[in-house]
Amino acid sequence: MDFLNYITNNALILIPALYIIGLIIKNTEKISDKYIPLVLLVIGIVGAMLLMGFNANAAIQGVLVTGVTVYTNQLLKQSKKQE
Repeated sequence: MDFLNYITNNALILIPALYIIGLIIKNTEKISDKYIPLVLLVIGIVGAMLLMGFNANAAIQGVLVTGVTVYTNQLLKQSKKQE
C-alpha cells in the first residue's frame, strides 16, 4: 500500500520539517524519547491546520504526516542495526 497517496501535496512539506524538529528535540534531551512522537503529533496537526485551514481533513493530514515521519525514522534506525 502506498500511503503517500493519502497525503495531500500541501502537507508533504511537513514530513521533512517534522523530522528535523524531532532530531532537534532528541538532541536537547529535555523531552524524554517516549514523548517525542506525541510532541510531533501535536506539531503536525497544528502545522497541517495552519497550512490547510482548521478542519477535520487538516487534522487527519497532520496525523498522517506525523506517522510517515516517525515510521521513516524507525526504518532508518532499524536498517542501521547490526544483527
